[in-house]
Amino acid sequence: MKKQHTGEGAIIIKKYANRRLYNTESSSYITLEHLAAMTREGREFKVVDAKTDEDITHSILTQIIMEEEGRGDQPMLPVNFLRQLIAMYGDSMQAMVPGYLEASMDSFRHNQAQFKSAVEGAFAGSPFAEMAKRNMAVFEAATSAFKPATPTAPAAAGGSKDDEIASLKAELARLQDKVNKLAG
Repeated sequence: MKKQHTGEGAIIIKKYANRRLYNTESSSYITLEHLAAMTREGREFKVVDAKTDEDITHSILTQIIMEEEGRGDQPMLPVNFLRQLIAMYGDSMQAMVPGYLEASMDSFRHNQAQFKSAVEGAFAGSPFAEMAKRNMAVFEAATSAFKPATPTAPAAAGGSKDDEIASLKAELARLQDKVNKLAG
């Protein structure tokens, strides 16, 4: 089968009457989960009805959102937001809502990227980054020291639990000294 793409480089996904989705790029059948993953990866696609060639991307994306919302313990879309969205249908402002929501989401993603970059940049190369790594290692070692030993995994590789606890205490004291020096 010939691979089909739109002019914008979007992958064509054909939906057949039996509800199966066919990726024309990979020449394989896929699921809604595959389309959700493609969306998260930023890959553009267009879903068309295999019989009529009608663009049904909107309804497929809506279906993915419905499945995602029903899957988790904590839905992303609050009930109040959904009520407000439904109330906007038929309203004189309905035509403005899609552009507003798109701009709001773009702004949110931009702010999210800036925040992530700022947090990563704040600790990169600083003594706090190394300290945070060490603290995490100490914490992980401490929690593993209090787990009961199993026949296949000895409590400590080179000594007793008392030795391991003493080592952890010494490491914590060393880290506390570093914190005191940085603070003073």
